[in-house]
Amino acid sequence: MDAAKEARRGSDKTREKAAPPPSASNVPAFSRDEDLHAYREMLLIRRFEEKAGQLYGMGLIGGFCHLYIGQEAVVIGVQMASKDGDQVITGYRDHGHMLACGMEPKGVMAELTGRKGGYSRGKGGSMHMFSREKNFYGGHGIVGAQVSLGTGIGFANKYRGDGAVSLTYMGDGAANQGQVYESFNMAQLWKLPVVYVIENNRYAMGTSVSRASAQTDFSKRGVSFGIPGEQVDGMDVRAVREAATRAIAHARDGEGPYILEMQTYRYRGHSMSDPAKYRTKDEVARMREESDPIEQVRKRLLGPHKVPEDEIKAVDAKVREIVNESADFATSDPEPDPSELWTDILL
Repeated sequence: MDAAKEARRGSDKTREKAAPPPSASNVPAFSRDEDLHAYREMLLIRRFEEKAGQLYGMGLIGGFCHLYIGQEAVVIGVQMASKDGDQVITGYRDHGHMLACGMEPKGVMAELTGRKGGYSRGKGGSMHMFSREKNFYGGHGIVGAQVSLGTGIGFANKYRGDGAVSLTYMGDGAANQGQVYESFNMAQLWKLPVVYVIENNRYAMGTSVSRASAQTDFSKRGVSFGIPGEQVDGMDVRAVREAATRAIAHARDGEGPYILEMQTYRYRGHSMSDPAKYRTKDEVARMREESDPIEQVRKRLLGPHKVPEDEIKAVDAKVREIVNESADFATSDPEPDPSELWTDILL
């Protein structure tokens, strides 16, 4: 028994050392305009999520609320590589994906507060918003459920021959679900245009990757199906766009699915009710100091790009204005009429 325990401890130590962050030394530089765009879009997500956290604390947002703070470079980098017509589907940590797709902050925040002007007319909340206009297919509360749906979107794309790619996001926890591998099998068998983006933020709820996953290199999860994959520094928006460009081209060219493991980090707990005591404050502080995706871009803007600080402050001010307006709208907009309880019901 002691030998077995020792073997398990050794295995855990090995897994802890697995999957070091990819090197960004060969990542192409962004132009001044590209960095400004990335900075504004990531900052919008960051400030929006901070405001959502405040409203939740005030009791104005009910139910579950999973914030995207720290992971902004993933969805913005992928969106910078995508084209009009490509679709996005994700799990429940979804507000950032909505904003990256171009959905209006007012409509997203109003849905969070359960108001009439929300994207699901106040009936869906944090995990259930959709926008056919922006090709955003949800927010899904069931872990891993969106992966089979995203694969189905890829099937529809191939059937129609429209050249669109399904960008299907999941977390490291969802990557251990059975339906994910059924989807991988069908996607590769039929060469479906799907890019599976695994957002590895190191903790599935409160369980570290090393304790829950036998294979901690998620880019290899498609090996048995012949699906190519790669690990990406998900804290560097340049690295994300570069890898996403390759993956999307692969899928769009009829070569089948591709897996991107985005090594990222969430600063907050799993949800607003999670105190995140399973990790140290030093760990979070170190990630913020060394790898924050927004601060990386800000330093490039002030340094190599020589953008005046006043110009950056103007971007900051505009983003805060947009977020504050969304919060004002979301707290003053009427609640849905009780008759809405009987709409959108399929019998």
